[in-house]
Order: sequence, then C-alpha cells, then structure tokens
Amino acid sequence: MFTGIIEAIGTIRALTPKGGDVRVLVETGKLDLGDVKLGDSIAVNGVCLTAVELPGNGFWADVSRETLARTAFIDLKAGSKVNLEKALTPTSRLGGHLVSGHVDGVGEIVAREENARAVQFRIRAPRELAKYIAFKGSITVDGTSLTVNAVNGAEFELTIVPHTLAETIMADYRPGRLVNLEVDLLARYLERLLLGDKAAEPTSGGISEGFLAEHGYLKN
Repeated sequence: MFTGIIEAIGTIRALTPKGGDVRVLVETGKLDLGDVKLGDSIAVNGVCLTAVELPGNGFWADVSRETLARTAFIDLKAGSKVNLEKALTPTSRLGGHLVSGHVDGVGEIVAREENARAVQFRIRAPRELAKYIAFKGSITVDGTSLTVNAVNGAEFELTIVPHTLAETIMADYRPGRLVNLEVDLLARYLERLLLGDKAAEPTSGGISEGFLAEHGYLKN
C-alpha cells in the first residue's frame, strides 16, 4: 500500500526485454534506499513494482505483460522521469489516501491552463472509470494523490499547487500525454458491496441500471 505522496522523482535508465516481458532499471535520485531490501515494493508512476536488484543508486524491477498492457508504462523510455514512492509502513503518515499501486486505467491530459501560481489540468478518464470519480473525491494520477475539483462526464479537473509541481513530474504534463489512473479504493468496494449476493454470479461485472432501480437507488 501507498499514500500517494511522492517522495522523489526518478529516471528510467534501462528497459531490457526479458523472456517476453521487460526488466527496468530506475535511478531513484533523492529517494532514500537505506531501508529498502530485495522484494520490497516501490511505486513508479503509481505502478507497484518489486525490487529484484539493488545496484546502489536505484533498483531493477520486472514489468509484466499485464502491466505493460494496462498502464502508460509502455510509453516510458530511457531518460523518462517518473514519480517514486516507497511502500507504506505502520508508522507512516497517511498524508494522501490509501493507494494500492494497481492501476485501473490510462487517462489523457486534455488541457493545461495557468491559474495564478497553480496549474489547472483537465484529464479524460476511460469511460468505464467515470462512475468512480467524484467531485472533491480522491484520485491517483501517476502515483500522486490528488483532489478532484470538477467532473464533466469522463473528464475531471485538478488544480496543482507549486509544491506538487516541483516535487512530481506533473510540471512536464502537456495535452496528449497519457497518465496512470487509480480510482479511490472505497468506490470500488462500495460498488461490489451493493451487488450483495449477485456478486457471486459469474456474469456480474458491475451494477446495472436495472439492479439500481430494483433496489431503489434510481428515483425519478
């Protein structure tokens, strides 16, 4: 688990094809690796990766085909900057929100505008994730815990303050860029819980309008 509070900006130094997937070398910059051991988890742009080698100034990790297919990781190359966060410990401050490091989908930066000293971003999420994104709710973008300031269909807006711009890779975001999105865990669990016994049925992929109407959640 993670908090979504980025600890350092790292750099992808190598992407090596290995047995059908990829092994990646991440240079970790100012991230303190003193307490990191083999097998520990580190979030890279919001993707939970396992350290398999520790050369001293970074770590190697394996990236599966599943991760390459479901995240924006496939767009990274040697020299790409990435957000880094070590896994949550029992004594960590939960400054953001609970983040699993399991990306739900890939979004796209639609617009960027200056807003005094902050920057306003509009991001388009995949249609299937729109129902989990709420006004003033939490969302994770490339591993960064953020508050949604507006929602319009599958698009949502973020206001990013100077500190976040300086401490994450968000200063480099421009329209057209793809980003990893993880929705709030509570929204995921709530959807599953509302299914009740229907959750055990193999065809239950989500809550239909019929189900909501049957249980009184849709009213005229």
